[in-house]
Amino acid sequence: MAEQHQPGVQDAAVQGDRDGGGPPKWKIIGPGLVVAATGVGAADMVATLVAGSQYGYALLWAVILGVILKIVLVEGAGRYTLATGKTIFEGWKTLGKWTTWYFGPYIIIWGFVYGATAMSSAAMPLAALFPAVDLKIWAILMGLAGFAMVWFGKYSFFEKVTAVLVGIMFITVVGLAVIAAPNFPEMIKGLVPMIPSGGVVYTLALAGGVGGTITLAAYGYWLREKGWYTPKWMRVMRIDNSMAYVMTGIFVIAMLIVGAEVVQAAGVSLSAGDRGLLDLGDVLNERYGTFVGTGFLVGFWAASFSSIIGVWNGVSLMFADFWGHMRKKPAGHPDTMTGGKYFKFYVLWLTFPPMVLFLLDKPIALILAYGVLGSLFMPFLAITLLGLLNGKRIPKGWANRWHTNTALAITAILFIALGIQQLIKSLAPLFGG
Repeated sequence: MAEQHQPGVQDAAVQGDRDGGGPPKWKIIGPGLVVAATGVGAADMVATLVAGSQYGYALLWAVILGVILKIVLVEGAGRYTLATGKTIFEGWKTLGKWTTWYFGPYIIIWGFVYGATAMSSAAMPLAALFPAVDLKIWAILMGLAGFAMVWFGKYSFFEKVTAVLVGIMFITVVGLAVIAAPNFPEMIKGLVPMIPSGGVVYTLALAGGVGGTITLAAYGYWLREKGWYTPKWMRVMRIDNSMAYVMTGIFVIAMLIVGAEVVQAAGVSLSAGDRGLLDLGDVLNERYGTFVGTGFLVGFWAASFSSIIGVWNGVSLMFADFWGHMRKKPAGHPDTMTGGKYFKFYVLWLTFPPMVLFLLDKPIALILAYGVLGSLFMPFLAITLLGLLNGKRIPKGWANRWHTNTALAITAILFIALGIQQLIKSLAPLFGG
């Protein structure tokens, strides 16, 4: 996606190689797996299942396009961090004060809504499996579990737990897709780009919304936590990012298969009520037995809980960096790092104030509200990466080529369209819509 690093280019990052000087090696469990797992949650599962149930495999191409766009975005965030030695927020500051005025209120508001959304989402399958315990109790327990793991755990522990959750997601959902017996000739037809009648919204959602929120920008922070500091890790980072999103693509395609083969056949409308994914669990119980239905609920929980711990860790690192700069702290100050007081403040903010929102008693509504707020971030990320990966803000050897700029521009336009569509949808009730 970019030119090779030119010999002789001296970066600040090269001067401060703190990884011990060993050769860079890629392992399947890395920051890419974390960012990909964090980005796929219940809202993505609902959107993909509904698209599959209504349009079959016609939008398979949009899923693949979405994976490619996420690879471009996350690679850009990682490349900027490795090439310059700066965090993404340090880069945003160089683009002007408007980035700070946008990001500061955004991360506070988003965190409040997302905290309730994530806890409710992870609680729903548990409440279905253990109905004797109220949904709100499960939501609080999920929040407290995520809080404890991030507050007391180190990145290496968090990464291993995420890998286990990804394994559970993968086995249950991909296994379900295999059981559902996909129609391969129809899948091949679905690779041809076309938008079915009435399918514009779902096309946008699949291409732009699956596996992508503010956590994409957290990738550079997780590279730092992993110990990947400098340009010598560039090739490893690209492999890490690409393989992680290929896995995400397989997961989402599996959900599309389930929508096309199971939900469509059952005639269930997953968009009609709060029990969308739980209704699917009931259908699976009837069609394949309780073992398969229960397995799906476990996979649903793993997808949701991986998002909790990913956001609690990654976005807290972003907030700590942001607030550290607001307080004029030098880069790398302990207050701005994992376990620092700014980091801990945001972990608290994500966990306890959002519990007030449980009084609304509409977990799916909270998930959709998070989708609206989350969509506003993606155009911001794509547009700012165009600024950061061109010109003097990055060493010339790591700057964008024309094809990367084209891909980022397309991504920005897509996310602007998706954000406007979701914003209109969220505001419609205020105008009697």
